[in-house]
Amino acid sequence: MYKNFFKILIVLFLLVVIKPLLADSSHVVNVYTFGEEIPNSVIVQFEKETGIKVNYSSFETNEIMYSKLRATGHPGYDVVEPSSYYVDRMRHQNMLEKLDKTRLPEYKNLDPVFLNVRYDPHSDYSVPFVWGITGIFTNTSYFPLGEVVRWSDLFNKKYFNQLMILDDPREAFSMALLMLGYPINDTNPVHIKQAYQKLRTLMPNIRLFNTDAVASILIDEDAAIGIAWNGDLARARVENTKLNFVYPREGFEIWVDNFSILKNAPHRDNAYKFINFLMRPDIAKKVSMEISYSTANLAARNLLPSEIKNDPVLYPSPEVLSHGQFEVDIGDTTYALLEKYWEQLKMEG
Repeated sequence: MYKNFFKILIVLFLLVVIKPLLADSSHVVNVYTFGEEIPNSVIVQFEKETGIKVNYSSFETNEIMYSKLRATGHPGYDVVEPSSYYVDRMRHQNMLEKLDKTRLPEYKNLDPVFLNVRYDPHSDYSVPFVWGITGIFTNTSYFPLGEVVRWSDLFNKKYFNQLMILDDPREAFSMALLMLGYPINDTNPVHIKQAYQKLRTLMPNIRLFNTDAVASILIDEDAAIGIAWNGDLARARVENTKLNFVYPREGFEIWVDNFSILKNAPHRDNAYKFINFLMRPDIAKKVSMEISYSTANLAARNLLPSEIKNDPVLYPSPEVLSHGQFEVDIGDTTYALLEKYWEQLKMEG
């Protein structure tokens, strides 16, 4: 009799306590993205509309994100946000779920320019979100329009100790490789050594390296010429109208931040709902307006104010964009070579 009573108590406990906990766990999505690329207001709206709680974490670089995922094996994340070349790397390493696009009805809103590109040839593993271009910035208070139009112009001795360079080896080596007539994804060690030697001649002109506070540096005029992302310049230009962005004639790098679903994601259904929500034109527009980066959502772009959607800094013409190259994975060996040369450069400087 007492045994039956205790069995009933256990069953009631499971029904009253454990079952709701399990139910709650199915109403969450674990998201890991670049910091500040998804405004908190957007997350709150998603939670309110769907009843799904977003456990949100952020990272500063692709390398940090990738290292954490590799180190933990199965970290419990559902949605991650790798840039183009890390989509390439992670899909080859079987880290990403092949997308079922029938579960993404808002996929139709995306700009075809960013679909089926080299880092994900059939767009099976990534959904493009925001994108940008690495180019040259100048401040017209110090340098007239048209004075700088090519990467090679930055090597002029009159810019001694004036340049700000992005503190990123791929960005710097992409510039040097383009000047030498090579693609930005070149893995030939001979070509990379030539790029290193080219960059050595630029060192006297470099004043500082930075990636974390680019907009602030441009606003405060701590540097008036150098290399920047177009989105940072657009954001800084709101406070400093003298800023100018140049698409170098030798070509330039196009970067794209994408959403992907991790292999064996614990909340796959909610991951699809979250990504689909972010592809809604009204939501993608809201994100783009708040973070000042270009949206890869064509329907959202069409909703933007005309002064933004027609801004050649954020949305260059198809002819200009045709001179850009998308980053792909260059492999551990090549990247290690870049890192070695990059450290040597900064030590020599």
